[in-house]
Amino acid sequence: MASSVVRYGLRMRETFSVVNQDVAQWFPGHMAKGLNQMQRKLKSVDCIVEVHDARIPISGRNPLFEHTLSAIKPHVLVLNKMDLADLRHRNSIVKHHTKEGIKHVIFTNCKRPESRGIKSIIPTVAEMIKNTERYNRSEETVYQLMVIGVPNVGKSSLINALRAKYLRKSKATQVGGLPGITQSVLEKIKVCEDPKVYLLDTPGVLAPKIRDVETGLKLALAATIKDHLVGEENIADYLLYRLNKNGNHSYVKYLNLEEPTDNIRQLLGLAAVNNGWKRKVRTQSGTQVIPDLQLSASKFIKGFRMGVFGPMILDDLENMKD
Repeated sequence: MASSVVRYGLRMRETFSVVNQDVAQWFPGHMAKGLNQMQRKLKSVDCIVEVHDARIPISGRNPLFEHTLSAIKPHVLVLNKMDLADLRHRNSIVKHHTKEGIKHVIFTNCKRPESRGIKSIIPTVAEMIKNTERYNRSEETVYQLMVIGVPNVGKSSLINALRAKYLRKSKATQVGGLPGITQSVLEKIKVCEDPKVYLLDTPGVLAPKIRDVETGLKLALAATIKDHLVGEENIADYLLYRLNKNGNHSYVKYLNLEEPTDNIRQLLGLAAVNNGWKRKVRTQSGTQVIPDLQLSASKFIKGFRMGVFGPMILDDLENMKD
């Protein structure tokens, strides 16, 4: 049983627990194949650009990248979706990664190709490459980068944003709101003419074993794991826990509720009834219309992903204050 605390007149959970822990074992076969493909391409790469979701700046990064890719080549960490993240602890996030050996951290919003973050990537990478021994690529005048990251953090969106910024070109690679759009390492894509820079898009690769269930739920809430593999109700319950823990009850208005709650079944049921979200089920006596709890969960989760509840960071940063 999770402990609780009285907040705003409600008894809220201080910790989160979940019965279904299958999320910790999720590792599709194409991800292992993708990592092998990346390793084979390393000889033709000058710099690794790791893209991650700024809402989970610490947790969820694949430790295999450090051992197999970024430790071998110059490495920059791009924290994307900064428009959805609470960046009051931005400096602390940078300091944390600096201690981990990551010297270059760039915050971006790939929806805005003219933003400062997007503009700084090519100059930063070019400077890093100039100051690094390129060995077999020392005679090359073309820079080749590899974009890596867990699923659905914006790798393809970053490539498209750079092309829009420097080449004024339309989309070069498919972008989607679901994890797993890019399935294999693609041919090189030009993103800049001066200097001449090409990028390799890659499939999202999660760690073969997620560290703990809560990390898995953060990844799922940020849409890096497909919802049905974790369960929409589990994801929605974790979101409710995080919002209540932060004293954020904006979900009440969004879901057309009367008051906050810490009970996910109550929230989903009331939201379905109040918004007319129904579904038909077959019974022995015929067809019955019942509240659609799964639709309620999906709407709730979508609200977070759209930023309806305001900018958030899912990692606990209490010990990282400036």
